[in-house]
Amino acid sequence: MKLISWNVNGIRACVTKGFLDFFNEMDADIFCIQESKLQAGQIDLQLEGYHQYWNYAEKKGYSGTAIFTKKEPLSVTYGLGIEEHDKEGRVITLEFENFYMVTVYTPNSKNELARLDYRMVWEDAFREYLVNLDKKKPVIVCGDLNVAHKEIDLKNPKTNTRNAGFTEEERGKFTELLNAGFTDTFRFFYPDLTGVYSWWSYRFSARAKNAGWRIDYFVTSKSIDEKLVDAKIHTEVLGSDHCPVELTIEI
Repeated sequence: MKLISWNVNGIRACVTKGFLDFFNEMDADIFCIQESKLQAGQIDLQLEGYHQYWNYAEKKGYSGTAIFTKKEPLSVTYGLGIEEHDKEGRVITLEFENFYMVTVYTPNSKNELARLDYRMVWEDAFREYLVNLDKKKPVIVCGDLNVAHKEIDLKNPKTNTRNAGFTEEERGKFTELLNAGFTDTFRFFYPDLTGVYSWWSYRFSARAKNAGWRIDYFVTSKSIDEKLVDAKIHTEVLGSDHCPVELTIEI
């Protein structure tokens, strides 16, 4: 199976910048997006051969996720089932025969870490949600997790140490997730590869200088490590401040 995840930073804008060309070229079995930034009825995406599932934020033009899948799932769940976390359209779970597919747009801790405390509560709730799913069948999680886990995962770790996305607290929560029985699939294949990122600020010509962060992931249950085939980050693909990430898996 080929799986794609992309924070499109506004699907309507991304469609004008080549989204459909990339979507059709990839021919993925499952294609997930984050930060759709719209409400129901604001776009009519013609994706022939795909079932579409959307989760919208209550706040207009904010957050939001979607999954497009060739195979119809057994069931679909929106959110975590916790009201304080389910108003921003951040999580969709599809249940298939052999696995759960989860896409997530993790809350950003914001400037001056204004939302870090909430982020910590979210992280614990999301990890517990995944662990409970994993007790039933293997889990594949993808999305913008809004954290660069190790220094190798961003261009300028020293100057970003207390910035949102690279605090000890956020990095520690990602470590806790892995320790709970999950695998960072890109590092599974490329443990020491440097200079490969998935997000670049629009400021300071960051993308041209490749001053980026790897904050978009496929994370999978450790129990299916032997089914992992390859992981890719499509740094060449424009259309958003993030680029798509890919996982190939035999499941």
